[in-house]
Amino acid sequence: MDKTRILGFSLPLLLAAAIPAGSAEPAPPPPAAAPPAAADGKASALFTNTVVARGKGVEVTRALLDDEIIRLKAQLAGRGQTLPPAQLATLDRQVLDQLIQIQLIKAKATAADKAAGKALAEKRFEEAKARVGSEEAFNRQLKLMNSTGEEVLARWTDSLTAENVLKRELKVNITDADAKTFYEDNPAHFEQPEMVRASHILLTTLDPKTGVEMTDEQKAAKRKQMEGLLKRARDGEDFAKLAREFSEDPGSKDKGGEYTFPRGQMVPEFETAAFGLKTNQVSDIVTTRYGYHIIKLLEKIPAHKIELAKVAEEIKDNLAQQALLKQLPDYVAKLRAEAGVEILDEKLKAMEPPASPEAPPARPATK
Repeated sequence: MDKTRILGFSLPLLLAAAIPAGSAEPAPPPPAAAPPAAADGKASALFTNTVVARGKGVEVTRALLDDEIIRLKAQLAGRGQTLPPAQLATLDRQVLDQLIQIQLIKAKATAADKAAGKALAEKRFEEAKARVGSEEAFNRQLKLMNSTGEEVLARWTDSLTAENVLKRELKVNITDADAKTFYEDNPAHFEQPEMVRASHILLTTLDPKTGVEMTDEQKAAKRKQMEGLLKRARDGEDFAKLAREFSEDPGSKDKGGEYTFPRGQMVPEFETAAFGLKTNQVSDIVTTRYGYHIIKLLEKIPAHKIELAKVAEEIKDNLAQQALLKQLPDYVAKLRAEAGVEILDEKLKAMEPPASPEAPPARPATK
């Protein structure tokens, strides 16, 4: 569950440039970043600061709007995702409405709201870095998303500050009893399937720049290298150290090649091999569409129900999100009217505003 998404709605990456914690599947080399729009990666280098929307305490320029759109597309490209055509057609208007919304809500923030938002954003920022495994890996993923740590932290601070404002203004207060009721009424949400914790080393057979399959000669060289690594692993060398040094999976190498996953998330060949191992056993060479792997099983985790104490805060966060999303459209409409917000760009003004999204189900992420 992304805890920094309160203003994300249909474009969750706009405000919360969430750092992925590592794909649930061994990943190919990272995709090429989206081509920059300008030398500094900012639309402001190309466009003038024409104001496209204005109101009391609100001003959105064309440069700001285009910067956000470029950043959003780069973030999606970094995750290998694209927007649906219907959403892409009204992207400018959706992003504009969210920028207006952000400014309106931020104007209501107290010093206490800002301090609490900043403190929580910094805490979650450090947690995100820890999940990725290293500062280098964290910065690499930021680069793929055409962002910086400072930008991400600023966005998370804005998002969490806005959430504090909304909880106060809309009088949302989720109790421990509310969380317990949801937990008891939705037992299936908290059933965690059998999982394994395993490390792997990947030598990819895909060209790192193009993603095209390598030649037979190149693949043979990779296979021979993997045979050497397999021997070293089975001779007792530190598997995690080998993964950090040799693995070509950017999603896990900095964590010693480690993933924790249930059935159904990995490519079939990888999953079959991992679930078939005994604890501390190293697999034979496993071939997938990504290349050659060797896998070491670290732990088998039996299916179980997650305890309420471990998910209570996540349930409360999600229930608060639902409550806020239900009230938000009317609240923002009121703020826009009070601020006299006008869209000055005729093309943007003519676009149909996006429909208000429904609140997502309050299902916390399993751990």
